[in-house]
Amino acid sequence: MKWLKHNLYIVTISILFVASMVLDNLDPNNIISKIIMTLLTIFAGFHIFKKAFMDLRYRIIGIDLLVTIAVVAAFIIGDLFEAAAVTYLFTLGHVLEKKSLEKTRSALSVLIDLKPTFARVIDKNNETMVELNQLKPKDIILVKPGEKIPTDGVIIEGSVMIDEQMMTGESMPVYKEVNDQVFGATLLQSGYIKIEVTKVGSDTRLSKIIHMVEEAQDKKAHTQKFMEVFSKYYTPFVVLFAIIIYGLTLEIRLAITMLVIACPGALVISTPVSFVAGIGNAARKGILFKGGDSIENLSKGNIVFFDKTGTLTLGKPVLSEIKVYDNNQNHLLKIAAIGESFSEHPLSLAIIEAAREKNIDIEDEPTDVEMKIGKGIIFTYNKIKYAIGNKQLLSFEIPQPIEHEIEMMEAQGMTTLIMSDSQKILGLFGIEDGIRNESVKLIRKLKKLGIKQTIMLTGDQKRVAHHISHTLGIDQYYAGLLPEDKASIIESYHKDNHTIFVGDGINDALALSTANASVAVGGMGKDIAMETADVVLLSENIGKLEDAIKISKKVKMNMIQNVVFSLFVVLFLIIGVIFRQVTMSIGMLVHEFSVLVVIVNAIRLLRYNQGGRHDKRSRTKQLHKSSSDLQKS
Repeated sequence: MKWLKHNLYIVTISILFVASMVLDNLDPNNIISKIIMTLLTIFAGFHIFKKAFMDLRYRIIGIDLLVTIAVVAAFIIGDLFEAAAVTYLFTLGHVLEKKSLEKTRSALSVLIDLKPTFARVIDKNNETMVELNQLKPKDIILVKPGEKIPTDGVIIEGSVMIDEQMMTGESMPVYKEVNDQVFGATLLQSGYIKIEVTKVGSDTRLSKIIHMVEEAQDKKAHTQKFMEVFSKYYTPFVVLFAIIIYGLTLEIRLAITMLVIACPGALVISTPVSFVAGIGNAARKGILFKGGDSIENLSKGNIVFFDKTGTLTLGKPVLSEIKVYDNNQNHLLKIAAIGESFSEHPLSLAIIEAAREKNIDIEDEPTDVEMKIGKGIIFTYNKIKYAIGNKQLLSFEIPQPIEHEIEMMEAQGMTTLIMSDSQKILGLFGIEDGIRNESVKLIRKLKKLGIKQTIMLTGDQKRVAHHISHTLGIDQYYAGLLPEDKASIIESYHKDNHTIFVGDGINDALALSTANASVAVGGMGKDIAMETADVVLLSENIGKLEDAIKISKKVKMNMIQNVVFSLFVVLFLIIGVIFRQVTMSIGMLVHEFSVLVVIVNAIRLLRYNQGGRHDKRSRTKQLHKSSSDLQKS
């Protein structure tokens, strides 16, 4: 009964349509036949006539006006069944079209459904379940295994594995501990955590993503705008064409049939429906397209520029090699970490982190600390004066064998820190920015996607840039660049190419805005990147760039298929009408069928590269392994 009540209108006009078909075959001139067909025309066509009238008030000649003219003309010449059939088929097509279009936007509804509705607030050791809209920043909430994290916050107690796939597309759960940031709607796999709320409501990451997807699905691409302009002039042309046909043949039936079959419905919808489905698919993989333009531009790219630090590399310097001279390695690392504890330089943090990983006690404090900007740090520990930094910090010549070892380390892309006392060099620390695991595979796969050249742009030194680009197989690199230099280099390639720039943060903003298409990596924690780039990869996994390019090309191909099919159908019907093989109702049936075919073709994009049963089994095994590792830790 509920279904019948919901679909009462379409059921009623369907019954009237079947009755009209029967009566048209029995006796079309019978008064009952005329009443039934007239009722069907009025019921099914009321919203069409109303829309046509509204369009005329704003001097718009649209599809509804074409159908209205055709229906009125059919009534005038006494063909009531054609009038009834055309209005019914047009309305039925609209209903099916509306339901099908809702499927193309299903990805957005999935995101909205991710929002939890309640949170467990801790107040003076008491747990209270509150509605999400009552949460405030600074509230302390408790999340248990299997629950969704209610909102964005920072962990203040506990260490857990969190499944962020619904937001980042990453299949592997992420390990998080105290002081790590967590995001609302992600799923707690194991353990429990207490979180201090940092953002609520529309400020949360999920709300911003939903807002961006909504805007992207409504943002029109160049092709879509062109099709709308085309339709604006095409529709009046159809009216003029029908008038000319009537003038030449004096056949009103032929003229009004031409009005119906030449409706550009499938053509108008052919591009937006593909973009909406493509954007929805990408959102489920943790890839945000800012609109149809973003998809078009990314699909055209043939040169990809990469920022280095934080994009191809982890963006976190790591101590990878220590050389000591007449000393114990851990002892030297301890002294270096104690001295560097007064510095916030990323290279200093790499040394401190390495000492902590080896459980070396670095609680002691140095004395007489002196920061040398651009050189390093000088300090005293246990009454011995030490220096750690670059060559400019030394007050004596570097012995030739050590100089050779420094050159060897730097040739491998390391930044070398030299540690010394007042008389001699005590050791060398080789620090490098680790390459992301996905970077090597990505560069190789880009070639298969038709990218003819990959170029790295970095502010780092030439030897480091050479090492990274050689390791990754990047075609070319530019080193020692300022942000404006990166933008100038990208611009110099615009004449014969379509450029893509991939970066990760605020220092890349100028380059991101200069390239024809821009992609930001790791947008989950980087608002500037999300605002500036055309495409945002929500996780740190740069391998998703391949998915983004594949989806953009797939959407472009789908759009071309829709446009070609729509034009072919219109051409086929026009030829059929000219040779008197297509009636008005048959023309409307084929027309509406073509609209549905276009939508169904676009819906295929929602299932593109979704992963099969094997992927699910593999992911389940990975989850079990991760949980096991966590328990062991």
